[in-house]
Amino acid sequence: MATLNITLDGYSADVPVELERHISDADVRRIAVELVRSGGVPGLHRFQLHDEAFQHYVVDRFRGTHGEERIYLRPKVPFGAC
Repeated sequence: MATLNITLDGYSADVPVELERHISDADVRRIAVELVRSGGVPGLHRFQLHDEAFQHYVVDRFRGTHGEERIYLRPKVPFGAC
């Protein structure tokens, strides 16, 4: 289990994701598009989000204090727009 934090249009939200292995940055972006389109990210539902919406976003990975994986998908400038 990992936590994916997505920042979009100045809003940021966490969503838990089941990951069995390390995934690429491209997979993180693809998963984020699917989650946002489906309404799976609280407060960030965008039904018509473009496939390349997160193409230029940065993927940061950290370990929490208890070893849990946290993945941040954010614009190059924090809280910036797409």
